[in-house]
Amino acid sequence: MNAQLRDASITIADAHGARLQQFDWIGVASNLDAQGWAVLEGVLSPPECRALASLYANDAAFRSRVVMARHGFGRGEYRYFSYPLPAPVASLRGAAYPLLAPLANRWNAAMGIDVRYPATHAEFLARCHAAGQSRPTPLLLQYAAGDYNCLHQDLYGEQVFPLQLAILLSEPGRDFSGGEFVLTEQRPRMQSRPQVVPLRQGDAVVFAVNQRPVSGTRGIFRVTLRHGVSRVHAGQRHTLGVIFHDAT
Repeated sequence: MNAQLRDASITIADAHGARLQQFDWIGVASNLDAQGWAVLEGVLSPPECRALASLYANDAAFRSRVVMARHGFGRGEYRYFSYPLPAPVASLRGAAYPLLAPLANRWNAAMGIDVRYPATHAEFLARCHAAGQSRPTPLLLQYAAGDYNCLHQDLYGEQVFPLQLAILLSEPGRDFSGGEFVLTEQRPRMQSRPQVVPLRQGDAVVFAVNQRPVSGTRGIFRVTLRHGVSRVHAGQRHTLGVIFHDAT
């Protein structure tokens, strides 16, 4: 990387880091404890959203493309970025991780899970790569009219960070209709509870990848979450997925 590109990447990383620091992370943690998700409004500006969505046509930016219908995942498609990640994606990933790691450690302690997460994303990635998980997982998703994403979890290997981000790059009502972000939560001996998360362009939702702790009358128990996207009625919808663990 030449000096000009390196300096630009540092500037982007600083900007995203400062933007994320402005959120009320005590409130974010409280929402995650209460419902398994929290919205961060305006993480990306409209120009940043459009620039990221436009990358979808750039083959050189990605390591693979998945057509959902071929695998029974739904309809639509997504592409996994290759390393090195685009500067905005890398900076969001690196800046958000240390803000979420304390909550991830608290959740694991509550659920009786021995795994603890290091302070920086670079340290956690080194752990992933040592375990054979070295393929980047941040992705761009593209939906057209009639497309949807079945409920699923983004696990990819034994090393799993228990929280992730999805950032809506398109504007509901202008770029597309339908296509709501949906979460379901399965509690022991209960039917699944669906939740629709309201998002505008540039908003991020932080949510549990797999399980989260919930306090009950008999102590802490685990609930399992899955996420997906309802059917898009019209237009085109793009989303950036920021997953903190890499894949095998």
